[in-house]
Parts: sequence; C-alpha cells; structure tokens
Amino acid sequence: MKKIILLALLFEFLIASSQNGQNLKLWYNEPSGKIWENALPIGNGFLGAMVYGNVENEIIQLNENTVWTGGPNRNDNPKALAALPEIRKLIFDGKHMDAEKLANEAFISKKSHGQMFQPVGNLNLNFEGHEKYSNYKRELDIEKAISKTSYVVEGVTYTREAFVSFSERVIVIHLTADKKASISFTANYTSPHKIKRFAVSGSKDLEISGTTSDHEGVASLIKFKGITRIKLDKGTLEQTENSLTVKGANSATLYISIATNFNNYHDVSGNENQRALDYLNKAFGKPYQKLKKEHILAYQKYFNRVKLDLGTTSAVNLPTDERLENFRNTNDPQFVALYYQYGRYLLISSSQPGGQPANLQGIWNNNLNPSWDSKYTININAEMNYWPAEKTNLSELHEPFLQMVKDLAETGKETAKTMYGARGWMAHHNTDIWRATGAVDGAFWGLWTAGGGWASQHLWDHYLYSGDKEFLKDIYPVLKGAALFYVDFLVDHPKYKWMVVNPGNSPENAPQAHNGSSLDAGTTMDTQIVTDVFNTTIRAAEILKEDATLIDTLKGIRSRLAPMHIGKHNQLQEWLDDIDDPKDNHRHVSHLYGLFPSNQISAYKTPELFAASKNTLLQRGDVSTGWSMGWKINWWAKLQDGNHAYTLIKNQLTPLGVNRGGGGTYNNLFDAHPPFQIDGNFGCTSGITEMLIQSSDGAIHLLPALPDVWSAGTIEGIRARGGFEIVEMVWKDAKIYKLVVKSTLGGNLRLRLPNSMKEKSGADLEIAKGENPNPFYFVNETVEPIISKESTIKLLELKPTFLVDISTKKGNMYTFVSK
Repeated sequence: MKKIILLALLFEFLIASSQNGQNLKLWYNEPSGKIWENALPIGNGFLGAMVYGNVENEIIQLNENTVWTGGPNRNDNPKALAALPEIRKLIFDGKHMDAEKLANEAFISKKSHGQMFQPVGNLNLNFEGHEKYSNYKRELDIEKAISKTSYVVEGVTYTREAFVSFSERVIVIHLTADKKASISFTANYTSPHKIKRFAVSGSKDLEISGTTSDHEGVASLIKFKGITRIKLDKGTLEQTENSLTVKGANSATLYISIATNFNNYHDVSGNENQRALDYLNKAFGKPYQKLKKEHILAYQKYFNRVKLDLGTTSAVNLPTDERLENFRNTNDPQFVALYYQYGRYLLISSSQPGGQPANLQGIWNNNLNPSWDSKYTININAEMNYWPAEKTNLSELHEPFLQMVKDLAETGKETAKTMYGARGWMAHHNTDIWRATGAVDGAFWGLWTAGGGWASQHLWDHYLYSGDKEFLKDIYPVLKGAALFYVDFLVDHPKYKWMVVNPGNSPENAPQAHNGSSLDAGTTMDTQIVTDVFNTTIRAAEILKEDATLIDTLKGIRSRLAPMHIGKHNQLQEWLDDIDDPKDNHRHVSHLYGLFPSNQISAYKTPELFAASKNTLLQRGDVSTGWSMGWKINWWAKLQDGNHAYTLIKNQLTPLGVNRGGGGTYNNLFDAHPPFQIDGNFGCTSGITEMLIQSSDGAIHLLPALPDVWSAGTIEGIRARGGFEIVEMVWKDAKIYKLVVKSTLGGNLRLRLPNSMKEKSGADLEIAKGENPNPFYFVNETVEPIISKESTIKLLELKPTFLVDISTKKGNMYTFVSK
C-alpha cells in the first residue's frame, strides 16, 4: 500500500513541477484528413504511431522499429581492390570523371544498395454518424507523450487519448464520452504489404500478420505480427472475419502490440507471434489509468531533466499551424522552446536502449518505398540525429546508435579487407538494419570512406560526457579499428607530398573544375575526419595505457596530413586545390565539419580558420534543405553570432513552400528536407543548445551566441563534457544572474562567462591561466592553415568574456551569482 501511495505522490509531483507551467503542446482545430504530415507522432523507441485525429474515420498508422525489408546480407564489391591503384592514378592525374566511371563499375555495389524501413499498416476506427461535429481539438502533449482528440456530436463530448507506453511494449488508445453507452465504432486493419493476413481470433483479438518486401535481390526474412485487443466498460463486442465492432460502451480501451522475428542483424530466428502475444498479455491486465501513470512516469524520467524558458507572448494562444505560419514575422519565444523540447520528445520516442537507432524518419514511416529507404545516411543525417543526446541530458538514448557503430565495426572489417586491402574497419555513406558497409547509390555519392570514421566519434563523445572508463575500454577496439583502416588506406599525394584520402570526396558536392565529378584526393572533410579518428584513438590509448607503438605510428602519420587551406575568396577551402565557387549554395557544407561537430576550428586557437568558416557560410547562403539549415544553426552558434543563428531558426521554422528552393517545417513540426527527414528537428535542437552552452573548446562557454530576442531566460538540466550539469542558468539583459553547476566527476571547472560573476558566498573566482587541466577538456592543436597569397582574410572581433577556474569535487553543487 505504501508503494502505491509513494508512486501516486511522485506522479503528482512530476506533473506539478513540469516545465514551469509552460504549455508544451502541439494543438490544432482541424483533423489531419488524409495528410500524413499533419498527423501527430507517438512512440516508445520500439513502436511508433501517427495519430490522424480524424473524427468519422480515424487512422492510427503503425510502425515497429525492426520492420525492414530483406535479411542478413553483404554488399561489398570484390572488384574494388584490383581497381584501387588505377582510380587513385586517375584522380591524381586530374581525370576525375574517368575515375568516377571506373568506380561505378568496380566500387559501387552490384547487390543491395541498402534495405528499406517499412510500415506495418493502419488501424482504422470508423465512427458511424460522426460526420457532423463541433468544438473540435486535437493535441500532442509532449510533457506527457500523449495524443488527445476531442469533439462534440449531438451534444455528446467524445475524447480519445493515445500513447505508446514507455513501461510496456504496447500502443494504448482510450475512448470515452460524457454520456453513457455512447461509444460505438468498428476497428479493422489495412496494410500496403503484398504478403499480409487479417483475422479475428476466437478470443476476439484483431490480428494483422505479414512479411516485408524482397528488395534489390535480397529475399525478405522479416515477419511481423500485430494484435489489437479491446477492453470495454459495458457495451458489446462483435466480430466479423477481419473486424471488431463495439456498440453502446461507456468507454473502450484498445491495446495494440506488434513484434517481429528480428533478433539482431545476423539472426532472424525469433517468434513474432509469441512475442506479440506476450507483450499484449502483460499489458492487458493493467487498467488504463494505471498504464497511463506508469507511462508518464517512465517518459518524464527523461523529458523532465531539461527545462527551457525564453519567455511567452500572446502567440502561445494560437493553434500550432498558425504559430508556424506567423513565426518568421513575429516574436514567439515559446514556440522556440516548444520546438526545442519537441526535438527531445522525438528522440525519446524514437530511440530507446535495446532498440534500433532513429533512422532517417525516426521511427515513423507510412510508405513501402520511403525516400532514401528511410535508412541511415552516415555522411551527416544519422549523426545529426544524435547531436542532442548528450548535451540535452538524454545520454542513455545514445545507446542504439553507439551499438550500431559497434555492429558496423564488425561488418566493416570485411569491407575494409575486401575492397581496400586494409586492416581495421570502415563504412561508406549509408547503412541499414543489416549493418551493410558497401558503397551504394553511385560513385558520386557512395565512394566516400569516412562514414565509419565519423560515426565512431560518437563513442568518444559519449565518453567525454560520461567519464565512463569501462565504456572506453569496451569501445577502444572500435576506435582503434577505425584508425587502423586509415593507417593502411592513406597514400602520399605526388604533388603536395601530404598523406591524403584517395579516393575521397566532399559529400554530395562537386566542383566545376572536376567537370561534375565528386571524386578527389585530400578533401578537407576527409582530412578533418582522419584527424579526429587519430586524435581520439591516441587519447583513448593514452588514457588506457594501451598500444604505445600504435600511438607513435598515428602521431607520425598525423604530422603528415594535409593542413586546412584558406583560399583566394577568403573561404575555408572545400578541396585541396583552390577551386571553390563563392556562388556555390550547395546544401552540404561538409568542410565545416572541423567547426562543428569537431573542434579543430576555434575562435580562440585558430582565428584565421574561424574567420574563413564565416566567409564560407556567408557564401553558401542561409536557405537550404531542412537538415542543412539545422546544421547551419550549429555553425552560426559556434561562430558566436546569435542573431544569424536565430535567422536560420526562423528559416527552418517556416511552412514548406515559403522558402524558395529550400525546405522548412510541416504542420506537425516535422522537418521538411523536403520530404520529411527527422534530422533537421534534431539538428535545430542541438543548435539551440549550442547557442546557450558550448563545451568543446577547452571550457564551458555560457551564452556564446545569445540572440537579441532572447535577452532574458532560464535553462535547467543541460550537460557539458566532463560530467558537468547546468542545474540552473538564469540570464537577463544577456548577463547571467544565477548559475548552478553540478559536478558528477569532479575536476577543474573552467567557465567562459559573458559577465563577471562570484561565488554565492561572495568570494571572487580565480582567473584561468594556461590550458585547462581537466583531461576531458584537452584540445588537440590544429596545424596552421595555408593561406592563399590572394586572400585578404580579416579576423573576427569577438565579444569580451571572463575565463575562470573552479576546483570541484565529485557530486557537489556550485552556485554563482553576478557581481
């Protein structure tokens, strides 16, 4: 009894204390109709659903995270190794298009180009006689992860609540009315799959089963099973061959379970039927209100860690679609906070420990043939999905992506050996649930060898935030393997004598000087990623006291890598030669990887490269695809230009079709590439965080890119490297008035502040000197850039800051106030 009372008290406390009373809801006064991008997403990392909120013909579109086409397979091209010397020679000789033609034959997969994430189908709820309604409203409460639809028919108020349980593996839909015996509807499944079956069991369970599609020569081995069971308060439940009809109930609760036979990327021997039944039976015994409370508690364990308050205006009273329409022309700071938290909501809902990583659409997809297969594009998009994980206090939700990287380190060994004759492991620009590592989609896009190297940096990032040395020991072989691949793969450039990646490219872009070919040797991004791979492996080996000989080897090769270049247009060069076009507005600005998410370009350590990065961004322009604008927010934050970062937020939070030639945002606040890609949501959430806190450049920099419109605000719960948590930061007139920091690991706390502060006791803070002694804030030195003789690069003027050091002890809290 005491346990139940304590649970109830905790539940009430969490609800009462959530988000300082801010209204974190997406809401609308019209149904979705037939438009999927109007529907509202719910999920628990394993199951996803889109709730349309239609009155007479409700649609609940269903996804399960392992419903993918195909089965275990490989897609390496065995011709690659023999062709590698010739392709390298062609590139060095300036015959880029000839190299690309040969690469299409010898490197690009002749098997699968990656399998597809597919939907299960729809659960349809038909309410006869509800075509004439009033007082309609639908909403998604992202504080509780619950969708709600309400309306009135003939004086009766009907309410539907839906959530994907975070405590059970089921979707729950609860139907009520304010007049008894008013709930009547028919439920049935539909599915776009070719191989499918609908049935009603003897126990009146509505069932859907099927097999995903064969794709690109890979036979499908994935079988799925979905079961809907209805619990009634009064009323009757009738069945047909493939539907259930409820008549005259006071309320009805639908429990939906979905499962597949997928165990892991090389094992599909599970029993989808038994799994679905087990999930359903476990949840069905619980009353709706108990399930709902448990769900909210489990969800808010993650969501309530971070609170953001940028102020509120009267715009908060408008429906979400109207606020989206108005945002670029009005002041609606709470809309930014809503969108920020929506990004966290989407990550919590699409990525949970033990599940699959959030894919190109998170966990929500209604198409058998989704754009880009809705898989994992690892030349930016999959990484961007996880940029908010550590910094917005969702570290556990990083696990599915980190596990995928460990999987790729296994499957990628054969690719490294077969295609490149190299040790270690590698992956190209795309992968899927089967952890494919071959080159796909054509040499222009697919002959990029840095996918594994970039993804591996997330393992290191997790260590820097958590300080978990056991984790570092576990993932060190993955870091080492990524480095060994480059040890064997790098070659000497015959003209410049640096060691370079060849073949390589700067993702999805091509200079006019190469006649439309993307292939090149020594592109800036390739070298930046190799530098990071070597830096992190060296640091990890030193911490773990491993591989002294390898450390020497990596340091030796690192010293021979090409430095970054500043070109004649005062830009950071994208290619080794000075061939950038200042009128190029390509969506990828990949060579700014060194600015973010890497820290090779710094305001304080590499001022010329810092200024060149700004020039590159200005030349590329603001409006682009949705995810590209999301990345640009992070870059402008790193450039300490809050107003320009905010301009990109306004561009991104613009209805699709308004930004000429670019993306934007759908009515349900999904990011529009277009079409929908979830990476832009996550990129923007990351960027907003970077505007408020950065911790990659030797210190915790607070309010580095505060726009004028956010002159006052509060944030709680965001995290910095080295185990520091910003428990509370309050600012006004762009100055920090109160700061509370928790040190979970101890060690030196170096703060870069916009104004002078003191300890709560009144004691002055020690002015920082030299390098930060905290090992989590070690920053590798970047080689001096080579600057074109035609360049007239001018350094940027930075805002003055106060750099201070505080010695901290593990587990203690530290409070500072403005002077």
